[in-house]
Amino acid sequence: KTLHLGGFLQTLELRLQEAQKASLGYVEFLELLVQDEIERREAKKLNLRLLRASFDEEKTIEGFDFSFNPKLNAKLVRDLGNGTFIEKKEHVLLYGPAGGGKSHIAQALGHQACRLGYDVLFTKAVKLFRFLWAGRADHSWEKRLKKYLAPALLIIDDFGLSSLTPIQAEDFYEIVAERHLKSSIILTSNRPPQDWIPLFPDPVLANSALDRLVHHAHHLVIEGESYRKKLS
Repeated sequence: KTLHLGGFLQTLELRLQEAQKASLGYVEFLELLVQDEIERREAKKLNLRLLRASFDEEKTIEGFDFSFNPKLNAKLVRDLGNGTFIEKKEHVLLYGPAGGGKSHIAQALGHQACRLGYDVLFTKAVKLFRFLWAGRADHSWEKRLKKYLAPALLIIDDFGLSSLTPIQAEDFYEIVAERHLKSSIILTSNRPPQDWIPLFPDPVLANSALDRLVHHAHHLVIEGESYRKKLS
């Protein structure tokens, strides 16, 4: 307990039995105990990253049925799962009709990023804008903004459901500009990127934000039948 080696206690009896049966040496026995402790600590860190990510649901790439939609670029999804895009500070845009599995894939990529050791934050776009708006009222906007700048991967779900107010447009631009070439964004939308510009009250601000986001992103277009309908 003093050394905080709880993993030893959890598997000590099992490892003693294995050591006796296999006539393990002292060093081999100690290596097994140390490996148990490492795995316990890694599992604890992963659970903490998943908790901080605030996913709506626990989705994984392994749990996604790629066979339901042959038009879906399954290879790209699996390639993105290796986390290289996060290392390169690139973005991922998923867009297409409602129910196609965009949120599932976005959260699955986020889950995989947590496994790889990255800090992740998932949020609905409307929740993000509401949170930052409240910060303007109590003068905590800069502190609240840091919440969306800190993680290696920020996932914004359901962007573009409605037109943006001038304040929302400024907040979105600030997030994209601050994260540009520094950290990654995954964004899901029912609309393709070319339809996002009219959502902004200021086309100059729109072009500036989208130029940073769209041109440094992997595009995953989701077409075909509804994955959500299939599950139901």
